[in-house]
Amino acid sequence: MKNYLCYRGNYDFFLEKFKQYIYPVTSTFSYCLMPNHFHFLVRIKSNAELPNLLGSEVTEDFLSQQFSNFFNSYSKAINKQEGRKGSLFIRPFKRKKIENLQYLRKVIHYIHFNPVEAKLCETPEQYKYSSYKSLISNSKTLLDRDETISWFDDLENFIYVHKHAPEQTGIDLTFL
Repeated sequence: MKNYLCYRGNYDFFLEKFKQYIYPVTSTFSYCLMPNHFHFLVRIKSNAELPNLLGSEVTEDFLSQQFSNFFNSYSKAINKQEGRKGSLFIRPFKRKKIENLQYLRKVIHYIHFNPVEAKLCETPEQYKYSSYKSLISNSKTLLDRDETISWFDDLENFIYVHKHAPEQTGIDLTFL
């Protein structure tokens, strides 16, 4: 099966579609686009945080539709680009509820260390299509950088953790 997410232009297009459909309704903390899958760590915004997108409260149906629009928009563009038809994604997206700080840290580290584990790079900083470099920089970003870094106490600790594999940091990722 051909892998459509792996083309650099498609990565950029995928992130633009995320920005269009998902960013307005979520706080985004980390992401990583891999050749055969992707990860986003997001929190759905409260109705008080959301722009008045519907003229009333934003419902779960509306939020589900935003994700559907995101995936469908990307799929249609790739199908047109490649002259293909049908589903691009194998199954619906998965989501996991994060209920404590330890698990949250593990998920962020997992997301950023995924390309290292897959041998696509040697360090998270070398991988272009993850949020790691945006989080450690001072450049403008749509990520909730300050909140993400605060979960690791400070930037220095965030960087330290990401320089080491899970078994070296004491972060156990076996249950992800």
